[in-house]
Formats: sequence, C-alpha cells, structure tokens
Amino acid sequence: MRTTRVVRRFAVTTGAALLALTGAAGSAAADDDTPEKVTEAGTSFRTATALRIDQEASAEASTGDYLYWAFPVDAGQRATVHATVKLPDAAARHAASTWRVDVYDGLRRRQACRLGTPAKTAARDESSVSLSCSLRTVRAWSEQWANDPLPGTYYLRLTVTDLKADDLGLPVRAEAKVTATDAGGAQAVDGSLGEPLVPGAGSDGLRTAAAVEPEDGWSDGWWSSRWLWTAAGGVLAALAGVGGYALTRGSGRPARVPQGM
Repeated sequence: MRTTRVVRRFAVTTGAALLALTGAAGSAAADDDTPEKVTEAGTSFRTATALRIDQEASAEASTGDYLYWAFPVDAGQRATVHATVKLPDAAARHAASTWRVDVYDGLRRRQACRLGTPAKTAARDESSVSLSCSLRTVRAWSEQWANDPLPGTYYLRLTVTDLKADDLGLPVRAEAKVTATDAGGAQAVDGSLGEPLVPGAGSDGLRTAAAVEPEDGWSDGWWSSRWLWTAAGGVLAALAGVGGYALTRGSGRPARVPQGM
C-alpha cells in the first residue's frame, strides 16, 4: 500500500510539474508571438521605420513633422491603416488643426482610400484625432499604365495639413497600426511580378531598413483558391456527364427488332 501511495504521489507531483512547465511554455510562446512595439518613426521615405502587420507603433514628435512608417502588403491582402494623434493641451493651442494620413506604394504612388477617414479636423478643445485608410486589394500583377496596388513595401505618412503658425512645434504623440485581411481567390489575377516592389529589390546589398517582408515571406502569386474551385467544377462537370449518359442511353436494342437484323 505504501508503494502504491508513493507512486500516486509521484505521479501527481510529476503531472503538476508538467502542467506548470506547459503553461510557462505556452505563455512564453504567446509572448514571442506578440511583436514588439515600435517606438519611433522616420521623417522621409528613405528613413521610414519598418512596421509589420498588426504591430503597434508610437512616436513622440513636434506639430508640423512628417512621420513615416513602412509595412509589407502581399498579393490578395486588403490593408487598413490606423493612426491616432494625441494633441497638446487645449490651453497651449490657438486654433483647430487638420491632420491627414497618406499611403504610398513601393513606387511612391499615392494610393486612394477605399474606406475610412484619411483626413480630419480636430477642434481646439479635442484631446486626440483618429484617422484610417482602407486600401484596395493588392493585385499580384497589373498593366504598366494602371495604378493598381501591387505587392511590396507601402509607406504610411502622417502629418498636419492645416494649422495656425503659432501652434507649430508643439509636442504631440502619434500612434499607428496596420491590419490586413485576405480577400480570397475572387480577387486573384493571372500573372505575378518578378520581384515585389521593395526598396533596393534589384540591387545587391542596397536594401534599406524599410524593406521588411511578411512573416511567412512573399507569395509567388500563382496559387489561389480559384484552383480549388476550378478543380471542383471539373469534377462536377464529369459527374454530370456520366449521369446524363446513364439517363439517356436506354436499355440497348429495341424489343421488337428481329435477332438477325
């Protein structure tokens, strides 16, 4: 009996230890999956701070500064930019201010916002202003004359566009975050770029810090869920053909036809 109790006690102790280790490992894995918060911003396209999807960013700046972040968007994704500006105390400001967020692709072409509020005026007594811009679905390939968004590095620019001169230089705090959703095979196209539009993609050793890639790398652009729908359609068409033949072929020779004919 003593041996049995000892074995049971050892098993319980070992199980508790394993559960504790598993919980600690799970917590550590969860912590590792959470990207670190970015605490700075660039002041131009060349010095833009790299930012991953779902990663939070913040920066202390002065009113009138241009703040830049760079983030990757792959084919088939719909990205949405979120930005919030914490304004100075109302007592220190003299008038309302208008803030704006713009998004540019890897060729520095300004991209239109499909949804959101890219520009907003904050009254003198408001403590913050929130902006957003939802981009069109990124295409794997496009005609040279088109302005379609293509996979690569995108730039988020945040600045004030209308302000009284007396308010220039007041301290502000900017926060930014980029989210993305998968648009699915309905938005897929036949074709892909040779290289994503990232800084220094065609040069050796010239990639800048803004040339950040998605966590799972760039997609090759040819695979989409349309292949599954095409295969399923082919199987259904074959089954329909077999079923139609079985229904219309009849029972063979007519019953009244003589055997020799």
